[in-house]
Amino acid sequence: MMAVTSACKDGGSKMLLDNGKYVRYTPEQVEALERLYHECPKPSSLRRQQLIRECPILSNIEPKQIKVWFQNRRCREKQRKEASRLQGVNRKLTAMNKLLMEENDRLQKQVSQLVYENSFFRQQPQNATLATTDNSCESVVTSGQPHLTPQHPPRDASPAGLLSIAEETLTEFLSKATGTAVEWVQMPGMKPGPDSIGIIAISHGCTGIASRACGLVGLEPTRVAEILKDRPSWYRDCRAVDVLNAMSTGNGGTIELLYMQLYAPTTLAPARDFWLLRYTSVMEDGSLVVCERSLNNTQNGPSMPPVPHFVRAEMLPSGYLIRPCEGGGSIIHIVDHIDLEPWSVPEVIRPLYESSTLLSQKTTMAALRQLRQISQEISQPTVTGWGRRPAALRALSQRLSKGFNEAVNGFTDEGWSMIESDGIDDVTLLVNSSPNKLMGTNFQYANGFSSVSNAVLCAKASMLLQNVPPAILLRFLREHRSEWADSGIDAYSAAAIKASPCSIPVFRAGNFGGQVILPLAHTIEHEEFMEVIRLENIGHYREDMIMPADIFLLQLCSGVDENAIGTCAELVFAPIDASFSDDAPLLPSGFRIIPLDSKVDPSSPNRTLDLASTLEVGPSGSRISGEYARHSGSAKSVMTIAFQFAFEMHLQENVAAMARQYVRSIISSVQRVALALSPSHLGSHPGLRPLPGTPEAQTLARWICQSYRFFLGVELLKPVSEGSESILKTLWHHSDALMCCSLKPLPVFTFANQAGLDMLETTLIALQDITLEKIFDDNGRKTLFSELPQIMQQGFACLQGGICLSSMGRPVSYERAVAWKVLNEEENAHCICFMFVNWSFV
Repeated sequence: MMAVTSACKDGGSKMLLDNGKYVRYTPEQVEALERLYHECPKPSSLRRQQLIRECPILSNIEPKQIKVWFQNRRCREKQRKEASRLQGVNRKLTAMNKLLMEENDRLQKQVSQLVYENSFFRQQPQNATLATTDNSCESVVTSGQPHLTPQHPPRDASPAGLLSIAEETLTEFLSKATGTAVEWVQMPGMKPGPDSIGIIAISHGCTGIASRACGLVGLEPTRVAEILKDRPSWYRDCRAVDVLNAMSTGNGGTIELLYMQLYAPTTLAPARDFWLLRYTSVMEDGSLVVCERSLNNTQNGPSMPPVPHFVRAEMLPSGYLIRPCEGGGSIIHIVDHIDLEPWSVPEVIRPLYESSTLLSQKTTMAALRQLRQISQEISQPTVTGWGRRPAALRALSQRLSKGFNEAVNGFTDEGWSMIESDGIDDVTLLVNSSPNKLMGTNFQYANGFSSVSNAVLCAKASMLLQNVPPAILLRFLREHRSEWADSGIDAYSAAAIKASPCSIPVFRAGNFGGQVILPLAHTIEHEEFMEVIRLENIGHYREDMIMPADIFLLQLCSGVDENAIGTCAELVFAPIDASFSDDAPLLPSGFRIIPLDSKVDPSSPNRTLDLASTLEVGPSGSRISGEYARHSGSAKSVMTIAFQFAFEMHLQENVAAMARQYVRSIISSVQRVALALSPSHLGSHPGLRPLPGTPEAQTLARWICQSYRFFLGVELLKPVSEGSESILKTLWHHSDALMCCSLKPLPVFTFANQAGLDMLETTLIALQDITLEKIFDDNGRKTLFSELPQIMQQGFACLQGGICLSSMGRPVSYERAVAWKVLNEEENAHCICFMFVNWSFV
């Protein structure tokens, strides 16, 4: 070790032996050793001897000396990487500190302005009309008062007039990005820090909705601007951006006239479009600015006529301030400020168009995530799932999301047309036979049958959900596909087998065979992941011929974090071939759940909102009245469902009937699951009544704590106030993972606290499908089964740390585990409780 430590400080041309003498290497010898090091950093003894034989210039060096040289070389490489990592962390902390100081300075100005305005308001008569104008860069909007923007003199569409609008846009944007023109409040659940995505804020009391972010990215400013300008590549709700005109300015900037279209998030409202001016310029300090605003009639600039099926929305001065960061990278300030014209949508979903939080999550934070992901891909180029690089996987996820948005919106200019209703307007059917939609949708499958489809049918609907967390519902839909999906439809969607002219597709429930989730392929900031699902032994039906086969689905899942505030949750999937190419055709289907702001009253109970009226069911099974819904205090969300099917045009009537029936069956399943997951219905829903002999949660919590004290002699929980509810609440929020399993030959889990559910990545409903042995590997199972008799005889056992698996197959490490027998009131064994201490995902 003496030789390694001393030589680490050397440049590699000499090496210290155990006897204290240095051995010097010639440049040729060092070059030969370096060449081998890059091929094999840790060669075996045989490989080192082979090197000496094959390389004559190393013949005078002993194998022991070669071994020590490689030890020193690995030591230097490790030190270099660690030094580089620490330098990067230091640069990041320095830049973050600068951002926080700027934010603190802005907040100090805002506080001073608020104190001044508070004093000013106190001095005025109560009935006085106050109007404040501030043309400086540090203007402010506070206290929920409307911002009175001075009327600007009309401008024309000449270059001088457009430059005047552009300069004004730049000034107003900077006043929001770094000044106090908008009162910003910290985004709920987002705490700034060196490992956070950035400093995220949303507006309070301004016109429209606004979001702001400050962050660090490892890309140069010009590259950042290039990525952000290409909005359709990262903004999932952006359908298209067309640059209709561009011109250069005398100060080296660029002015562009843009037309942008956004998808509608649900089937309940039309899509939005924008007519924009974008100004790109470089400031005196070297910062790059890209700012945008809507062009409207009051500015007398160039105009864009209304477009059918779109509502013209307004973008107030927004954009990106990109500053070079010392040591490389950029500091970026993002402002998104829009008015989505919420008056044009049904009142019940209006919160979607009035939520700054939703704007921040879907637009502002999406921009930061895209930049961080591309930066990581450049700095650490790797090949991930299916032998694809991260950029290819990002493109696949973008295609899945875009295809689902196209299905939800069904634009006529893409070839979609509506099919006549069957008299019940709960499910909307669209058909598309345009060549662009069908290009590449003909498959050849291993069973010998080809798919010949010349049209695509989409069945879609929206429904309101009452008091059901979107993340929990989505996780259930993902983990328990058999609860809502029909395997026969899955098989048809995957194969789209050609039927003879005298027959029709046969749809029936076959052997579902089980759902297998292949390893994770893609993760973006822990917010989104993509995976492949294999449905085993699904029956294909064609002219009464049963052809079992495995079906593969490419699936995108996002918004499964229960702690995120107001997050949109999505589960989008599409049938694929087992060895699909990057440009393989995709027909995405799935679910989108968007939370609604509960403080906004829902619409009148007489309003028809697809399936909303049929979903709102009270505890006794009766319909909830509008007044009950208004005062229940329950959070609401809107779910949008869209499924696509490839088919032959002459079978349209039969496929349409199938699609209606299928989507209605899914709606019924979702209603049942949502009712079960709703806390307000847990005690009344028949499917969730306690099994015979199963105690209530409060009783079980008391038994767990009493048994722990009895067998281990110490308290499990810190002293809490008397009452079973207090014990249950404390147990539920305990930091260590607690799980109870039944006393059966094949133990299954019956209860877990929040940490236990997080560790297993499941829900209380799905927990009962997980057996104890499933979460352990072979060694863990052997240890567990050897300890079970001791647990039953002695009452408890302490297990060494190890690795177990979540329900999604992710490895989880734990420092140690304790298992004890839980006794009921009669002191009979009721179950076994496990506590995993200091667990974390590997």
